[in-house]
Amino acid sequence: MGSFSIWHWAIVLMVVLLLFGSGKISGLMGDLATGIKSFKKNMKEDEADASMAAAEPGKPAGTIPGPAAASTTAGTAQTTSRPAA
Repeated sequence: MGSFSIWHWAIVLMVVLLLFGSGKISGLMGDLATGIKSFKKNMKEDEADASMAAAEPGKPAGTIPGPAAASTTAGTAQTTSRPAA
């Protein structure tokens, strides 16, 4: 009583095909396959990004001098003027 026979499944399949049509079902399956492929591709990219981030050194290749280093190399002192109150 709890299991379905082959005839039950055949009737259910025919009702589904009548409601949705074979073109719509195949389109849905194609969209599902495309989604799974893109998910797997993104998972591989995330693993590659994580391994590349672990291999990078902590210090960047180039350095830009800050404002304190630039003012000492110029040899000039900066003066600030305030308007009279």
